[in-house]
Amino acid sequence: MGKTVLGVIVGNRDFFPDSLCVEGRDLILRVLAEEGFESVCLAPEMTKGGSIETYQDALLCAELFRKNADRIDGILVTLPNFGDEKAIAEAIRRSGLQVPVLVHAFPDEGSELTVSRRRDSFCGKISVCNNLMQYGIPYSLTDEHTCDPSAASFRRDLRRFGAVCRIVKGLEGLRIGAIGARPAAFNTVRCSEKLLERYGITVQTVDLSEIIGKAERLRDDEAVVREKLQAIQSYVPTQGVPEASLKKIARLGAAIDTWMQENDLQASAIQCWNALEGLFGVVPCTAMSMMSNNLLPSACEVDVAGALAMVILQLASGQPSALVDWNNNYQSEPDKCVIFHCSNLPREMLQAPKMEYAPILASTLGQQNTYGTISGRIRPGRFTFARVSTDDLNGVIRAYTGEGEISDAPLATFGGYGVVHVPDLQRLLQYICRQGFEHHVAINLSESARAVAEALELYLGWEVYHHGECAV
Repeated sequence: MGKTVLGVIVGNRDFFPDSLCVEGRDLILRVLAEEGFESVCLAPEMTKGGSIETYQDALLCAELFRKNADRIDGILVTLPNFGDEKAIAEAIRRSGLQVPVLVHAFPDEGSELTVSRRRDSFCGKISVCNNLMQYGIPYSLTDEHTCDPSAASFRRDLRRFGAVCRIVKGLEGLRIGAIGARPAAFNTVRCSEKLLERYGITVQTVDLSEIIGKAERLRDDEAVVREKLQAIQSYVPTQGVPEASLKKIARLGAAIDTWMQENDLQASAIQCWNALEGLFGVVPCTAMSMMSNNLLPSACEVDVAGALAMVILQLASGQPSALVDWNNNYQSEPDKCVIFHCSNLPREMLQAPKMEYAPILASTLGQQNTYGTISGRIRPGRFTFARVSTDDLNGVIRAYTGEGEISDAPLATFGGYGVVHVPDLQRLLQYICRQGFEHHVAINLSESARAVAEALELYLGWEVYHHGECAV
């Protein structure tokens, strides 16, 4: 992922010291650079210290933002003093940008409430938010009403806001590939392509037979197949996997890669259970694991909405996502459960990953037809979960998200798995069941739930339940 670019508005008020804006602009731009952001901001020679306080300043700022519209991911409004709330709202409106906005205010020092050093940004922030609300411009807030840009709390705010910006921008024009028909037994993964298209998310379909046909026409000695086979053998240990199965997996992976590239797709959802095994003689898990590991999320059973949740978590964190089942209770501990898949989990998530056959599928299809799963235990640590679902009856998209801990509690099983601890898990499960959400959930080894909830609810207008958090 490239650097997140923020348009920066430095607010000013005519009867407050301009020097505070000069100092504030320099400090905020330095902190942004230190945190890995790029900035687009009025230059000091264009207005008073590069700040805005008049309608004419607002027009200059709007013009600058329009010229950089293809680069700007979000807008940071910073108030070194009270700021002119109307000029700020006009600048954003006239820029035409539909991006997230973060409102920040500098703190006053108790010993410097003098004419030459008084900020009143505490009050000014309330006025700015009031005007943004009137103008219909959604905005984010810092955790602390006023905060020093150098402080750890503001740097956390920035990182979270950056994640919000990446989610909102990353979903614009997103293209997801649906390979094959939804398996008849999986009514749970039905979703509305029309509702997704309303938000600029396109689903590109292809019949499974076309991908299998492409794979069957590839020769084992073709460069694209040899390269894919080498990549597979470098990806995870493959001891015990028949050479014939490895070559099939390589041909299948190469066929999927080519189709994804030809159609400019950023994620996929693939029919597996159990057509691929019966028709082609391998599972697609290795190809899917490698794509997810390379930040091209891939979901099972044509779960397009599940793939979308994987994308959202990946955009927030910059790390690979996986799709798992909320699968088993863990002993008699109500806040713990087992998450599991056969699996196609990305290598970066797993301890000691290796390629095997799928025991459950092998029980009916035979071991020889089910090689290609990537097994291993999920690494312990903090994680974020998320699920997206289209509510066709009410014409809305719904989601839930939250955080927990992947533990090292003892567990002996197969596939890709982990024991998770989620505070008040029983309440979450009640919500999932009563609202009719799917059994699949996307996970990511990060702490991204607040950014996910804010991006989807505040800026996209989806209905979001953030487990463990109260709305403000």
